[in-house]
Amino acid sequence: MASFGTRVGLVSEGVPLISNLNVWSNIALIPQYHRNMPWREAKGLAEEWLDRLGMKSISGKRNTSLTEEERFCAMVLRAAMVADAVLVLDRPFYIVSNLRNADFIMETLRKIDDLIAEAYIFDYIWENDRYGVLDDKES
Repeated sequence: MASFGTRVGLVSEGVPLISNLNVWSNIALIPQYHRNMPWREAKGLAEEWLDRLGMKSISGKRNTSLTEEERFCAMVLRAAMVADAVLVLDRPFYIVSNLRNADFIMETLRKIDDLIAEAYIFDYIWENDRYGVLDDKES
């Protein structure tokens, strides 16, 4: 089994956004820490990626002001800021509970696929239909 070490970017209800920071700060914190990036550059990077997701307007918002979809996007971008990121999504429907299927989740990942080396989604078997999995013998 491969060792991902510091490349893992976890998106989980158990790893929430830092509540006293706005969205861009939550995202920028990762390149500031891991790459010693100056805050202005990190802010610009965070806003650039938010814009790519069509979410630049949430840049200055804090966690409590976000919709579930906005929170999910902020969490995904924060996790994807790890260099050569191996994204691990832990039960994404807990974060975005109002979704009927995984289209929004997959589209979000597609928009930032050049940031992500690999992505894994861990979820309960009873959520298979939301992902479009009908009969998976390996589940």
